[in-house]
Amino acid sequence: MTQALIKTKEKKPISLKNIYSPSLRQEAWKNGKWFLFLLPALLVYIIFMAAPLFDSLRLSLYTGEGFSPTTFVGLGNYIELFTNPLWVERFSGAVLHTCIFFGIHMLVQNSLGLFFAVLLSSKFKGRDFFRTIIFTPATLSVLVSGFLWTLILNPQWGAVNIILEKVGLKAWALPWLGEENLALIVISLTSAWQWVGMPTVMFLAGLVGISEELIEAAHIDGASAWTTFWRIQFPLLMPVVGIIAILTFVDNFNAFDVIYAMAGARGDPGYSADLLATLFYRTGIAGEHPVGIPNMGMGAAIATMTFTILMTGVLLWLFLSRRQSADL
Repeated sequence: MTQALIKTKEKKPISLKNIYSPSLRQEAWKNGKWFLFLLPALLVYIIFMAAPLFDSLRLSLYTGEGFSPTTFVGLGNYIELFTNPLWVERFSGAVLHTCIFFGIHMLVQNSLGLFFAVLLSSKFKGRDFFRTIIFTPATLSVLVSGFLWTLILNPQWGAVNIILEKVGLKAWALPWLGEENLALIVISLTSAWQWVGMPTVMFLAGLVGISEELIEAAHIDGASAWTTFWRIQFPLLMPVVGIIAILTFVDNFNAFDVIYAMAGARGDPGYSADLLATLFYRTGIAGEHPVGIPNMGMGAAIATMTFTILMTGVLLWLFLSRRQSADL
């Protein structure tokens, strides 16, 4: 009798196979308790992400002064945005400048990030120190670094022009933020300087994750370091390249603070550094000079068009990445 009771009280050992069995998953799904774990994150997402997005879509269908437009105009704001010559000029210019801003970051920031990652993945004395130095600018406030660069690039007493004059290159001492054909490029380069540490860290993580056996096998076969990188390491980094590209795309199309710090809300001089975010700020929040009355409906329409551009780019990247993985 005692042995029988002991046998009945014995429990089967719990294994991962039993925990993740289809029957247990179905039982947990039916009980609905899984929803309690998702509820906090879901509430945060709805309150701070989904609700403002849908409210912005709603506001784009209204017009009126101030932050609570009440006159329903349907697609009137969008029609005005794409037919009124003034809005067409401002919006198309902001889109073009944002694309240039993004292109410079892709070309300069991410290329340098890959270059630094390759250097920092090798073993040499002081490697950890240089890893810290490259990432340090990313920890600074964008407004602070933008203001410091504005001082450094000052045409009269800025450090850049003083150094150029000292070395005999006075002709190169230009008003870097005062010329329309230079302002956006200079601001983009200063932004790339600050954020180059982010792609460097991501590329470095990808390079560290590549098996050393592949690199050693390539060296045994007589492959040079250049051939090893382009034939083995870089193809294995393509998923990281895609992630960095889409993050750069989203961040640059939402960029505001660096332009505001170095060129003001209008992207001076002459709107040459005006991005979609600064156009939205002037239209929907601050009000365009000299009227100074915010048009929240038009601002919401600009924000919606920005969201549409971002969503199109992200969906296109997802489609191409899945197609590429399917081909492999």
